[in-house]
Amino acid sequence: MKQMRETRQESGRLTTVGGVRRAVRRLAGIHGVPAELRARLVVSVAAVARDELAQGRGVRVSLAQAGAGEKPGAGAALACVLAPVGTVCGAGRREFHGLPLPATAAADGAAVWHLPPRTPGNGAAPLPEGGAVPDGEAVPDGEAVHEELRAVLDRCDAVEAEHRLLKEELEETNSGVLALYVQLEERDEQLRRAHGQMLRELEDALRPAPLDVSGLELAVHYAPADTDAPTGGDLYDWFQLPDGTVHITVVDALGHGVRSTGAALNVTQTVRTLALEGHPPGTIVERASEILASIDPQLLATVLLARVDPEGGEVLLANGSHPPALVVREDGASSYLQVAGRGVGFPLPGSEDVLRARLAPGDLLVLYTDGLTESRKDPLEGEVRLVESAVRHRRRAIEEIPEAIAEDMHTVVLHPDDTLALALRLPRG
Repeated sequence: MKQMRETRQESGRLTTVGGVRRAVRRLAGIHGVPAELRARLVVSVAAVARDELAQGRGVRVSLAQAGAGEKPGAGAALACVLAPVGTVCGAGRREFHGLPLPATAAADGAAVWHLPPRTPGNGAAPLPEGGAVPDGEAVPDGEAVHEELRAVLDRCDAVEAEHRLLKEELEETNSGVLALYVQLEERDEQLRRAHGQMLRELEDALRPAPLDVSGLELAVHYAPADTDAPTGGDLYDWFQLPDGTVHITVVDALGHGVRSTGAALNVTQTVRTLALEGHPPGTIVERASEILASIDPQLLATVLLARVDPEGGEVLLANGSHPPALVVREDGASSYLQVAGRGVGFPLPGSEDVLRARLAPGDLLVLYTDGLTESRKDPLEGEVRLVESAVRHRRRAIEEIPEAIAEDMHTVVLHPDDTLALALRLPRG
């Protein structure tokens, strides 16, 4: 620490804690120490002095000039020094912890508290050239104690008031933040609904109009994986060819969202063009893959094609990596119509064969995407449940069957995915 200049005021030898407190208050009054700081100084000096007095050593309390080159006067910084009498503690061996006012150790073992500079307005008395405060001198300090306690209480009240104000401001801020958060959530929900509505309208615009064909009942159900973004790669198309047969395409393009919807739309439109040009079902998947490879090389889609004759009930099925169609006979017998093949964008795309089947009046044919059977992550278990559901609902109105099947299949959803279920039936006579 810096060298302490000449002592300006010093107590005599003190042997009691009470005497130390009175001496500190006397010197603090000379220096004009404010009441709150004086309270901290009195408690701190008394705590250090108690250790010295407990070892049988007397102490002295003094005010000393803090800087070696400073001139004493109104603006000079001073320090309160507590020095043991008769015994000198080794330098660097004293530490002062937990004091209300921190102290440092001087080289001679004294404890030093640096005080703020004296100013004319802080009540400081002129520093006398000498004059000790003798031990035991009756210096009344009851009023000083009261003043110190009042200062501490005023500080506590001020801190409590500030804490209360900060708490109120924090609560008000939290309330405002919560209100803003609620507004943002409401706005976000509005945007999601608007976005979803826009995409639903777009999705509906991309789907074919209802098909009214004599001798054939048709219905479809579609549900997106995310209702706030109701677009995906599941798409269907149906139309009547010039020869009276009905062509149905079911597509499941890889991915979700608008891009997969665009990919599925490319597939359905390409298939429609090829079918209207007269290409047979067995060549359409391969030919569509060749055409789309130059348009979208990243496109991957499974495809199921069905060609149905409403008059005779003959069904032709071609498949490109898609789940098989399910037929449920009027008497409840059922089977999957398996056709091997690879989808659009796959290696060696195309249907390996064309399966021929015949529907009788009352027979139900179900075409679907894997979101229907794989919602529980087990496609084999899903196929069993699909059969059970289709058999149970086979005699309901055709408009109700796809949605009823979807509800049965989605009682538990462990793997959400876009879902498409399409049902067709030859009406009973």
